Amino acid sequence: MPDLLDPDSDRGRVYRALVLHPCATADALAARTGLQVDAVRRQLEGLVAQGAVVAMEGGVWDALPPVQAVEAALRREADRHAGLRRAGEELERLFRSARRDATRYPALDVAYGTARVLGAIQRLQRSARQQIRVIDVPPYAGTSDYYLDQETTQRDRMAAGIVYRTLYDGSAFDDPVAGPNMARMIAAGEQARTLDEPPMKLVIGDDDLAVVTLRADDHDGIVALLVRPSGLLTALSNVFETLWTLAVPASAAGAHPELDARDHQILTLMASGATDDAIARRLGLGRRTVVRRVSALQARLGATTRFQAGVQAARRGWL
Repeated sequence: MPDLLDPDSDRGRVYRALVLHPCATADALAARTGLQVDAVRRQLEGLVAQGAVVAMEGGVWDALPPVQAVEAALRREADRHAGLRRAGEELERLFRSARRDATRYPALDVAYGTARVLGAIQRLQRSARQQIRVIDVPPYAGTSDYYLDQETTQRDRMAAGIVYRTLYDGSAFDDPVAGPNMARMIAAGEQARTLDEPPMKLVIGDDDLAVVTLRADDHDGIVALLVRPSGLLTALSNVFETLWTLAVPASAAGAHPELDARDHQILTLMASGATDDAIARRLGLGRRTVVRRVSALQARLGATTRFQAGVQAARRGWL
């Protein structure tokens, strides 16, 4: 808050006195504010510089409209912020230039320690505009409190329209910390799939930033690679999309819902290469029934072709 709006500051007291009692002398203002005359004059000069007070003939002072004074203060503050931002950007360029050498990849930064890594992931989520893609594999570095905070962040971002697609390790449901969080987020609208032993822990915000989390090589703990737009970020994005097509859709009820006997028969025949007509004849079902159940099975398995459905069903242990 500018001093002129603060009733507890000397400048605020002088300005407020002029607002309430127009066209006053410094002596009159000193009597009303309890300040020394010299102190009042110094504050009046500062208020003139702020565009809040005008000096009149005969040693009389008057306040300009408060809205006008506030707008002037806001313009000065905006100019100050813009100047700070320009200075910061220039220092950032100098910072990176001074640290760039032939062995450094300009699009890559490193963050050490659990707190910094998790903080980077939180910032990535808050800055995303469209989607967040996640590969979540053990070990899980966050505490129970962190996962609760993460749930709050994710719910807020999904409510704002951000799409979350998360690829979990097949063992995630069994983890006492990550499992409950996973189930709640899926129930809240997260798109989730599972895959046996994904190769890395990864978070990608839009196409702007990726965070790859790794075990530290030289000490206990974790380290993260922060990857900005580059060929490396594109490669990481492609890796995620490839793994996503191979993964199995997860549900809030668990990663392996039961398969009834009829669907198991249909899947077995599909995997052997039988057509819909052949399956219908073999099981004594109508062709439309088979087509409908095959389509539903492919959707459950996240498959777009019959071959892919067979592969996914085998990987999931349904065959």
